[in-house]
Amino acid sequence: MEISQIPMLRNPVMVMAFSGWNDAGEAATGAIESLMNAWLDIPFEISPVLIGEIDPEDFYDFQVNRPQVATDESDNRSVTWPTTRIFSLTLAHLPQDLIIVQGVEPSMRWKSFTRELLDLADDLEVSKILTLGSLLADIPHTRPFTATATAANPSIAKRLNVETSRYAGSTGILGIIHDGCVRRGIDSLSLWIPVPHYASNAPSPKAALALIHALEDYLQITVAQDELAAQSDAWEIEVDELAKQDTDISDYVKTLEESKDAQDIPDISGEMIAKEFERYLRRRTQD
Repeated sequence: MEISQIPMLRNPVMVMAFSGWNDAGEAATGAIESLMNAWLDIPFEISPVLIGEIDPEDFYDFQVNRPQVATDESDNRSVTWPTTRIFSLTLAHLPQDLIIVQGVEPSMRWKSFTRELLDLADDLEVSKILTLGSLLADIPHTRPFTATATAANPSIAKRLNVETSRYAGSTGILGIIHDGCVRRGIDSLSLWIPVPHYASNAPSPKAALALIHALEDYLQITVAQDELAAQSDAWEIEVDELAKQDTDISDYVKTLEESKDAQDIPDISGEMIAKEFERYLRRRTQD
């Protein structure tokens, strides 16, 4: 890993997302991009600071994730390589700072890749690690998207007040990272958001927004999201129009809505109302 600088951070939380297998509809990477830019427009502008990046030569198959060539206004050409970059966000107005890991799922040597990331987390004295992921699911685009928070180990799940993951099957780099966290004794949890499989073309701003809301609730912070909220509204209107043009899809959406509503009725509780009210109060306090 090439280190640019090691910042002084307060009780940092590491948040990471990778494009690829863990990123249906690019919702996870959309959420991490929104998080990176969330504090750029406030009076005390806070920009992400590059901590370091992983050498792509060691971990990426460039025939799978090809480098991108671009030209500037003077016709000078540059190459951008697929890689993983680590940034810091120093948030003096919040209880903790953030470390953002933004990258492409590696093609090879996952154990070494994970070791490099977690070595850096140890060096930066990270208090916990949160990963963001998205997956395709049978849900209607017209209803609220709900994130699932899980931990890879029962003792960690109990400590962090989340469910223990019971998933079994093929995994992506996020699963390997959580396994590495368990082995090192680092608290980590995973936030997953479903994306409607019939509307999975990227981007999926409504799913990205739901991940941001879940992150807000867990960290008890407020993240600026006006632009993402507007994109979410526009996305839902666009999918509405597409569904109206296809009777089969329209009927399928109605079936999903009925199933979702039947499942959600028992869950509409004071706890859900309280979460929304707490989010509102945090915005009032931090504006």
